[in-house]
Amino acid sequence: MQNIFNICEEPPIALEEVFEAYFQCRKNKRRTCNALGFETDFEDSLIRLWEEIVDGTYYPGRSIAFIVTKPVKREVFAADFRDRIVHHLIAGKIMDLLEEEFIHDSYSCRVGKGTQYGIKRVAEFMRQCSKDYTKDCYILKMDIKSFFMSMDKPLLYKRLVAFLDEKYQGRDKTLLFELIRKVIFNAPEENCCIKGQLSDWKGLPPSKSLFTVPKSKGLPIGNLTSQLFANFYLNPFDHFVKEECQMEFYGRYVDDFVIIHQDKQVLLDLIPKLREFLSQKLMLTLHPNKVYLQHFSKGVKFIGAVVKPGREYIANRTKGNFFEAIAKFNQAADEDDNYIKENAEHFVSSINSYLGFMKHYSTYKIRRKMIANNISDKWKKVILFDDRLNKITLKREVKPAFVQKQKLRRQRINRRRNRKRQKPEANVLLQKSAMLKLNPFV
Repeated sequence: MQNIFNICEEPPIALEEVFEAYFQCRKNKRRTCNALGFETDFEDSLIRLWEEIVDGTYYPGRSIAFIVTKPVKREVFAADFRDRIVHHLIAGKIMDLLEEEFIHDSYSCRVGKGTQYGIKRVAEFMRQCSKDYTKDCYILKMDIKSFFMSMDKPLLYKRLVAFLDEKYQGRDKTLLFELIRKVIFNAPEENCCIKGQLSDWKGLPPSKSLFTVPKSKGLPIGNLTSQLFANFYLNPFDHFVKEECQMEFYGRYVDDFVIIHQDKQVLLDLIPKLREFLSQKLMLTLHPNKVYLQHFSKGVKFIGAVVKPGREYIANRTKGNFFEAIAKFNQAADEDDNYIKENAEHFVSSINSYLGFMKHYSTYKIRRKMIANNISDKWKKVILFDDRLNKITLKREVKPAFVQKQKLRRQRINRRRNRKRQKPEANVLLQKSAMLKLNPFV
């Protein structure tokens, strides 16, 4: 590897940028095994990652592949922690430019927007289009078949580079394009660690797996860049619906979209136009079995909630999934005495994901019933509840990461003491002095 510290000219990407991407990446992830392992020697690890990025030797590492079944069965690839840092580095450089290009009503992976925002916007569309529920209007809801696995990589890269070449003015443009190329064309399925069993993939359609789609297709579900690039990929479709088709009341969350109009026939005539645009321009297919067209009084299911005139509430499927998740954790704890100790934090994060969604609706009685009647006594011994049952936490003495975190901090303190006794090279010292301005414990 070329010794980049001997290069006189300033590198296109500063070391501080990699550190900032790391601090963003580890938010809400510090207790994961991957993050804790990286944090053991994070300063040297980040310098090595920066070297690889600048001299062009960086390449994505090994991902962990597994299957999730809720809300639907999906294949997920969890990138290595250092690769996620690169994803945050890329996102930090291009996010603002993409935000200027996106329409207002795409809700996924955007600051200040998300599930609750999307649900409230669809409710507002319904109210406005029906003139405060006094006029007829109709709701069209559709989605794209196997969206993440159907995105065309060469098309995505060509469009993204053309867009950034015009809009991005950073001196690291060439290096940024190379990082984006490596992320988009990376094939994680060729070098991954399978979590679970191969039988978990049984029943997953071939069109929903990177292992079976063409190599030029598909982005891994689970990466920040995949979500960001997915929004960009569908951005021409968003503008087509809003501007050329002149649909005022349109909103999209990932590949699910809702259009509301006063004329039912207009929506019926719109469907083939949408199908043709997706097929010819984006190489995507509308799901033939997921076309919902109803009077607004019937409401619509969108992002895990049911939106009806004047009210929103959680869908029965969400409640059912919550119940099933608790039942599986209870069963696992009964079958294995060590399960609670090894999976306590996973249990808490899973339950809190449901509670965090449900707390936005009138669900206190449902949450109280679920927690009081369904969570087993074995789990209740290791968790605490807040007053409104909005979240649960692990008791401090049983947190699996607590002891490990204390150990890691002691190791970092010892390494810093050892470094002070050594005389580093001048350029390395210069970089580290700038690096230490960023406090990793904030």
